[in-house]
Amino acid sequence: MSLILAAHGTRRSAGVAMIGDLAARVSELLDRTVGVAFVDVLGPTPSEVLSELRARGEPAIVLPAFLSRGYHVRADLPAHIEASGHRHVLVTPALGPGPQIARVLFQNLLEIGWQQGDSVILAAAGTSDSRARADLDLAATLLSSLTGSPVDLGFAATGSPMIRDAVAAARARGSRRVVVASYLLADGLFQERLNGCGADLVTRPLGTHPALARLVAERFRDATIRSVRMHYQRTA
Repeated sequence: MSLILAAHGTRRSAGVAMIGDLAARVSELLDRTVGVAFVDVLGPTPSEVLSELRARGEPAIVLPAFLSRGYHVRADLPAHIEASGHRHVLVTPALGPGPQIARVLFQNLLEIGWQQGDSVILAAAGTSDSRARADLDLAATLLSSLTGSPVDLGFAATGSPMIRDAVAAARARGSRRVVVASYLLADGLFQERLNGCGADLVTRPLGTHPALARLVAERFRDATIRSVRMHYQRTA
């Protein structure tokens, strides 16, 4: 049974390295190798990785390393799996949103010096997908429950408000400090936009936090148990 972490992909070497480091940390936690595939920008793609596994007769578990159920989760990844011709692939739910991710976001805020009274903006890449937008709203609500104050949304690429506008709006309301919580998995162009948005503090991407590796490992463990049960049900 092969374990595949399927991420978006970036042309920035630091972002690619960050995903590789995440997979390596998960591999250590599970004491087995976790492979990486990218649905966009660079390879190997999920279809390429799964085609090789199909040729070896090896089943796979694919974990979508995305923080909402957007186009890449609902369309791109299934298309890659279909193109591979692999018929024994179990896909886990996307990484986010959820309480565990919210706790990582909150820990990142604490580590950079967030304080009560700061205006917090949850900053995502952005989406035009209604389901993904609902996921982002939920992520903001979950983080708000931990900070004890409202959390606004801002976007680095698609959607409104763009992150600079969200920061400017917070300042116009008289916020003492504006803090941006990065809802991105890895370094890249979008994280650079967050770093340059004019906020007082900006957290690092989620993929750098040890708790995220533990969450990914937990998802893979649960999926492995489910896969074994499904196998026995088919053969019983």
